[in-house]
Amino acid sequence: MRFVLPLALGVGVLGSGCATITSDSTQLVRVETFTEEGAEIKGASCRFENENGIFQVTSPGSTMVAKAGGDMMVTCSAAEQPDAKGVVTSRAGAGMFGNIIFGGGIGAIIDHSKGTAYNYPTWLQMVFGKVISFDRQDHKDGEPAPAFVVREGKREAYTRPTTAPLAISATTNPK
Repeated sequence: MRFVLPLALGVGVLGSGCATITSDSTQLVRVETFTEEGAEIKGASCRFENENGIFQVTSPGSTMVAKAGGDMMVTCSAAEQPDAKGVVTSRAGAGMFGNIIFGGGIGAIIDHSKGTAYNYPTWLQMVFGKVISFDRQDHKDGEPAPAFVVREGKREAYTRPTTAPLAISATTNPK
C-alpha cells in the first residue's frame, strides 16, 4: 500500500500534460502582404487576435502568438489599400491525442486551456482586399499556408497572382 500512492502520483504527473511538456503555449507566425495583382507590400501593420491575446507585427515579419483552440483573426492595413483579412484555424497536435490515450482527460484539459495542444499555420500570405482562410491541416512546414476563399458556401483554393515576368519559351516564334 505504501507504494501505491507514490506510483499513482508518478503516473498522474507523467501521463498528464503531454503537449504541455513537449510544446510551448506560443508559436512564431510569419506574415507577408500582397496586392490582388501579386505585388508585395512591405510595412503593412498586421494584427493577430485570438482568445488568448492580441499580437502586432509589421510585414514582412514574424511574431509570437499565444496558441488557442479557436480561430485567430488577422487584419493587415496599409496606406491606400483595402484591409487584408484572414481567419486562421488551429488544429490539435499529436500531443493532445497522446494525452487522451495515455494521460486521460486531465492532461487534455490542461493542454487545451494552455493552448499547448494546438498549432496554427506558421506562414501566412495576406492579400489586400480579400478575406481568406488558412487551416493548419492544409499547411506544410517551410511553405506558405494554402489560402482559401468561401464563395457561395463552398471553400475554394485561392492562388494569388505573382508579379514575376512571363517566361518566353524557346519554341515561341512570334510573327
